[in-house]
Amino acid sequence: MAEELETTAPATEHPFAGDPVFDLHVGGKMAIRSAVPLTGRDELSLAYTPGVARVCEAIAADPSMTAHYTWVPNTVAVVTDGTAVLGLGDIGPAAAMPVMEGKAVLFKQFGNVDAIPICLDTTDADEIVETVVRLAPSFGGINLEDISAPRCFEIERRLKELLDIPVFHDDQHGTAVVVLAALTNALRLTGREAASTRVVISGAGAAGVAVARILLEAGIRDLAVVDRRGVLNNVREDLTSVKSALARDTADNYGRTGALADVMDGADVYIGVSGGTVPEEVVATMAEGAIIFGLANPTPEVHPDVAGRHARVVATGRSDFPNQINNVLAFPGIFRGAFDARAMAITEGMKLAAATALAELVGDELSEDFIIPGPFDPRVGPAVARAVAAAARRDGVVRA
Repeated sequence: MAEELETTAPATEHPFAGDPVFDLHVGGKMAIRSAVPLTGRDELSLAYTPGVARVCEAIAADPSMTAHYTWVPNTVAVVTDGTAVLGLGDIGPAAAMPVMEGKAVLFKQFGNVDAIPICLDTTDADEIVETVVRLAPSFGGINLEDISAPRCFEIERRLKELLDIPVFHDDQHGTAVVVLAALTNALRLTGREAASTRVVISGAGAAGVAVARILLEAGIRDLAVVDRRGVLNNVREDLTSVKSALARDTADNYGRTGALADVMDGADVYIGVSGGTVPEEVVATMAEGAIIFGLANPTPEVHPDVAGRHARVVATGRSDFPNQINNVLAFPGIFRGAFDARAMAITEGMKLAAATALAELVGDELSEDFIIPGPFDPRVGPAVARAVAAAARRDGVVRA
């Protein structure tokens, strides 16, 4: 057998040697490995020339053969422009690569989906759309990542219109799916019904808009979304088209106006996806047995110690507190299910099915400190994938 070639980084000591975080990242967090043996001339002739020509000709005659004879239908492009990375903001495409590599590793670990990081050196929406469309034949799906609002909404919409493969902006929809799953169980625990629950969402960027939309789909009615200038409502004249549409479907229906403190008074649920800090005196005005999801990382909008004094159920985006709202609970299983069903898109029904599957995994173990499964629960990926695949078939978006 041929000796395996060395693929690690050069042996010279790196600038941050001894720091465990940097040590783990030396040479990157992922690599390509062959799925077939190449130990001699016969295998080489099958994997490459001349044998590969027969497969190419078959695909040229019938492009659907790609699904059988390439890795395309199990491969996602993880695409970013580096403008809204984690809690780091606009750090550019080069600095975004470690996060995109991490995303690809999570896809493989939790969904057995191959993923390739693609960091684009442009922030122009037209150029991003054109680039992704031209790359699309190499991939079975597109996962948009860390692209700032409001451009992310337009980019996703246009790619969905132009491509016949799943397109998913995880900052929006992955967050929304996991929030809905956790909130479903928090409402059950506190004896609330969606239709009569008052919800406040702090943040009207990618995550805030998507969370609001999925909660409306799930039956929440009294919902106020707040940005830096206050409650989204059409009395304001500074709203983008996305915010104006959301205002019509939320606060406008209940006459909600003013600042965060105005709508927090008596609210049942607070969901923070904005950063900043909510004063404790404002938190204290919420309804009895309130639910608080402070999802900013690393500093939640309401620290769990503060939230715990005024709420019955508390969740964060952190792993060192109970009830972590972590997107890894959603996106690997969503793409796994979409690929298994040969779906051409990811529908609202598929997202709702993913949230329901996550919520149901908690079952009779439901408690204040356990409203959502953990990321290493081996049931998560398969349960989400099954639910998403079934929903894709119900919604009629699978290939014949």
